[in-house]
Amino acid sequence: MVRFFRTDDRKIHEEEGIVEGVWIDMCNPTISEGEDISAKLDIDISDLLAALDDEESSRVELEDGYTLILVDIPAIEIRHDKEAYTTVPLGIILTKDTIITVCSEDTPILQAFVNGRVKEFSTKKKLRFVYQILFRIASYYQTNLRIIDKKRTEIEERIDDRTEDIDLIDLHALESTLVYFATSLRANAVVLDRLTRYKRLEQYPDDKDLLGDVIVENQQAIEMTTIYKDIINGTRELMSTVLDNRLNNVMKKLTAITLVMGIPTLISGIYGMNVASRWVPFSNTPYGFAIICLIIIIICTVLLLILRKNRFL
Repeated sequence: MVRFFRTDDRKIHEEEGIVEGVWIDMCNPTISEGEDISAKLDIDISDLLAALDDEESSRVELEDGYTLILVDIPAIEIRHDKEAYTTVPLGIILTKDTIITVCSEDTPILQAFVNGRVKEFSTKKKLRFVYQILFRIASYYQTNLRIIDKKRTEIEERIDDRTEDIDLIDLHALESTLVYFATSLRANAVVLDRLTRYKRLEQYPDDKDLLGDVIVENQQAIEMTTIYKDIINGTRELMSTVLDNRLNNVMKKLTAITLVMGIPTLISGIYGMNVASRWVPFSNTPYGFAIICLIIIIICTVLLLILRKNRFL
């Protein structure tokens, strides 16, 4: 889908086609749509649709007549029948009179501009528009990182008798997400560093300050990712320890039960031997069976007390 937007008097409205100062928003465009825009603006089709390849890396390329900026943005995917976070490329192409954004998904980052929720936004100030997009990308990373940490906290609060193996799997998924985020944020940082030396388009006085804010927000997101990753590692180790300790407790209880149940088995086995009755204690004693049962109960009780004192029960 391809849409055209332009701001006039600080209000955004949709255009019918390409005009001066227009923003071309390409959301998961078809090949024919890409070829049409490519022919009209003289842009290499491979550069125009580069963001549709999930394996594309973040970079800045200066070509004749246009500039390609590729960055990674957070996205949601379904993994094991659950929502999980990942990153997808977002392409930004600057020409003399237009700015083009290309993404395989309809991202909330660009929807904020379409809905007019971004202050001081103008499609005609292309470089500032790029910096505003990058600023919202860094902020969106931070928002998703806080959501990830909240999910980790919910799992951590269940670290007791309710802890299950699925919690370890969920923690692993969160940790994998942080790895994706860390890799993408560092690649975006390289792009931002390259943009500090960008001289092709005119920069307004406030543009450099905005770029500095973007770099700070991106660095903060990188630090948050590192911190949350370390916390998740600690939570996962704690959960593994709890599960191991629970298994040890079960094994101790089973061992205690085996010891206690072994006493009646041993005594009944001895009395079941085929020997002369005169060699068997209490064989000719009145109430001999009751006495033997009483002895078994006393031995088992003493053993239980010993096991309990040593915290086997």
